[in-house]
Amino acid sequence: MKKRCEKVSKEKGNSGFEDEISKTAGMNLQDQGAAQTIDDYRCSGSLELDFPELCALAGVRNIPNVRLRQPTATSPSTDRAMESSPTQITSGSPVTTWGPEPYLQIEKENGDSRSVKKVSVPGWRVDDVMARVLRKTLPSLSNLHSLEMWRAGLTDHTLTSLKNTITMCSNLRTVILDGNLVPGLGYHILLGEDSTIQVLLSATARISHLSLRNNRIEEEGARLIGSALSTAHTANKTLLSLNMAFNSIGDAGAIHIAQGLRLNRSLLCLSLANNHIGDEGAAHLAEVLGPFTLTHEEIVERRRQVFKRDQLTSPEVGADCKGDCPLSIPSSSSIECNISKDSKTPSKKKDAVKKDERSATGQTGLTVAKKEEHKMAKKGSDTKVARGRGGKSGGKDKGPSETEQEEKSSSVQKSEELVDTLSPLLDPGVWHVNGKVIHPGNAVLISLNLSGNKLTEQSLHMFLSSVGTQTEGGLLRLSLSRNSFPPDCETFLKIQAVMSLKDPLNIAGSDHVDNDQSQAA
Repeated sequence: MKKRCEKVSKEKGNSGFEDEISKTAGMNLQDQGAAQTIDDYRCSGSLELDFPELCALAGVRNIPNVRLRQPTATSPSTDRAMESSPTQITSGSPVTTWGPEPYLQIEKENGDSRSVKKVSVPGWRVDDVMARVLRKTLPSLSNLHSLEMWRAGLTDHTLTSLKNTITMCSNLRTVILDGNLVPGLGYHILLGEDSTIQVLLSATARISHLSLRNNRIEEEGARLIGSALSTAHTANKTLLSLNMAFNSIGDAGAIHIAQGLRLNRSLLCLSLANNHIGDEGAAHLAEVLGPFTLTHEEIVERRRQVFKRDQLTSPEVGADCKGDCPLSIPSSSSIECNISKDSKTPSKKKDAVKKDERSATGQTGLTVAKKEEHKMAKKGSDTKVARGRGGKSGGKDKGPSETEQEEKSSSVQKSEELVDTLSPLLDPGVWHVNGKVIHPGNAVLISLNLSGNKLTEQSLHMFLSSVGTQTEGGLLRLSLSRNSFPPDCETFLKIQAVMSLKDPLNIAGSDHVDNDQSQAA
């Protein structure tokens, strides 16, 4: 007994004693719960503790280690690494690795074990079993801001599971899925109406930054992503940056992305570097940056949006009129009815006066009607006040008139907010000319990377024209390096001059259009 006490006293002197106690308490909590499956397990919020426990419950034989990323460590997701061919996939384990040993890399904030801010899967395959483990673990990390899965061998099924996981991570804003060749081209589900990006709830993650480099998205995948960015009827409202470099989308894919930019008003930065885009695709991208003609479908939708806006605002106008405008003059029958009620007071003189007033001229009758109307309104107001105060005199509660006024102002504010959330088709800058409806263009996108493509001087003329028409907002950075035109091209130099004037930092020199040969995205 004495030795045991001495042992305990020595342990109390250790600096890590409290940490060990907390870990042990977490384990004991799991033992008390007798977790037999992943669903029964209650996460503690510590990734180092929960992840191996859940892997064991899931039957994972080769459990990845959890490693803390050092500040000097380099990221594996480089362009050169992504362009290289993947190594052979080994089999025989639920976790199939691309490298010698799988591990989960994490970054913490302030060294706190419960403050994991980034989780990375660096180059090993995430199958259905591991996706289920991550779906249970990641939502318990309340400070998780970034998730990176580089060459994780994602499939349509695991990508869907990942989307559901992202939905439950309330603070997750950055998702990097570089080097994943999803066979079904399902990346658009991360941007769709039913995804976390479109759900504007505080308890749901809203992705702001998405990287899909080197995933072979190609034309069809670009079409799905373009439709997810916006159509005539819907538009993504939360994505701020999208990186689609090294995806071979070509001219056709660039046209689909340009279509998605027509009515998207959230995306600020877009990279389409190294995608085999030529003049045709670039022309459509340049077109949406300046004034463009609305299609028939967009015109029809614009009319529907105008009607919807009028419906949102007109009831409030009626409500204001109902509360502020004078009441209508009562009919003669209603006046007589009210007179008969008031005749209960034994005053023959008043009755005689009222009879004379009823038989007087129309002008006199109008005056009497106004007097009676004022009396009725006053009586109704007193009745409402009495009801609002529960029949007690001398109450200090607010009168219904003040409450109604607050409700009306709140309703008007809500209507204005709803109108603001409608389609950019209602942009006040839209004008009509020669039977066409012209939209002022996308002035929200501030950075566009088209380096490493096949653009010639022909497409540069269109970019120069579009950028020149952007008086308010618009592009601040346009990357056109490593394309099919000489560096001393006159049109290219003019674009540089225009961009230098729009540079918010007003940096001197001619490097405002990115000429860094090493930067691909």
